[in-house]
Amino acid sequence: MNTSSRLKNLFRATALLASVCGTALPALALEIDLPAETALYQQSDMPGYTLTLQNCLMCHSAQYVQYQPKTSPRSYWEATVKKMKHPFGAPFPEGDIPAMVDYLTKTYGAESSAANSGK
Repeated sequence: MNTSSRLKNLFRATALLASVCGTALPALALEIDLPAETALYQQSDMPGYTLTLQNCLMCHSAQYVQYQPKTSPRSYWEATVKKMKHPFGAPFPEGDIPAMVDYLTKTYGAESSAANSGK
């Protein structure tokens, strides 16, 4: 039996005991060790690079961007960034959107050298 199964069984047994005794369940703290981040945004002198580091990495890794189709047009990146702001609620200023879209489109999208070279 693996550790995950043991923890589930322990939790179930504790919940059963608590329900029989009429007591509340104790809070169980779990420690989770995540692997180190390996994906990085491609460096750039564009203002959107710094804004993307500040605004995007707080919620997801750079891999999210790297897995998008290289042929994605500016309208795709704009819609994606706006979706992160509304409805997902990413806490960055509306004024950051144009520079971030410019960086993402020119670095990862249809305006990038990779998209234009057919790679």
